[in-house]
Amino acid sequence: MNEIKPYRHTVQYYETDRMGIVHHSNYIRWFEEARVDILNQTSITYDAMEAAGVLIPVLEAHASYKTMTRFGDSVMIRTTVKQYNGVVLTMEYEVTDEKTNEVRCVGGTKHCFLNPEGKVLSLKHSHKEIHAVLKELAEAAGLPEKESGQR
Repeated sequence: MNEIKPYRHTVQYYETDRMGIVHHSNYIRWFEEARVDILNQTSITYDAMEAAGVLIPVLEAHASYKTMTRFGDSVMIRTTVKQYNGVVLTMEYEVTDEKTNEVRCVGGTKHCFLNPEGKVLSLKHSHKEIHAVLKELAEAAGLPEKESGQR
């Protein structure tokens, strides 16, 4: 797998509030953009996963805001796999200012995998090619084999 690059986002005016800073809800949207981007950098994409009958709902999302981001700022979002076991995927995000590298926000999301009927999937058994890519992302993050889908 090639080196995963951080996702770059330039703050748009509509993403700011009356105080001129990014509204807190937009960070969660940026996490999604970064999550889609990290998969696009691999051999699988969200579109391909959905075409294969794999849905990825969000079970949890959280963010901790460190410093303000303003209109026109560009941020880099580093996305890593924190946990993956074939059924559950947990990702972490670090949003930093592109110029100063100052941390703006950190957070995470937790997901499961479902078929189109809403039944839980074990990618390890049902979609081995997708499982292999996610396992590789987890291993690249330095997760122990138990947490990256090896049993």
